[in-house]
Amino acid sequence: MRLTRYTDYAMRVLLYLGRQPDRLCSIAEIARAYGISQNHLMKVINDLVNAGYLASVRGRGGGVRLARPAEQINVGALIRHTEDDFDLVGCGSCIIAPACGLTSVLNEALAGFLAVLDRHTLADVLARQGDFLPLLHPVRPD
Repeated sequence: MRLTRYTDYAMRVLLYLGRQPDRLCSIAEIARAYGISQNHLMKVINDLVNAGYLASVRGRGGGVRLARPAEQINVGALIRHTEDDFDLVGCGSCIIAPACGLTSVLNEALAGFLAVLDRHTLADVLARQGDFLPLLHPVRPD
């Protein structure tokens, strides 16, 4: 299974903001830090704001921050929100699907994958390794 770039960017945004929970960060700052497209990131951040993962403040000195503590952001729920399609293969269009045992095995594998993600919060992910901020492109807050 491969997660989409959209999910990758969503996780990057949450990780970045989770490392800096006491301040607002601009979309431009986050995009520069990761060296990614600001336009694409705007779409992801807008979705995360609408879904309640992020809070935004408009205007000069505005930006985004986590809408709730990292301990309350479940990784599995986020992945389900950002991914459109979890079909590992196109069983729905296969003529042998009704009699094929692979479909149930793949569904079981997917359930196991999601079960692992469901056991973790953003806080868990942030605590697993050291501080990654020094690894990002040098950036000064806007």
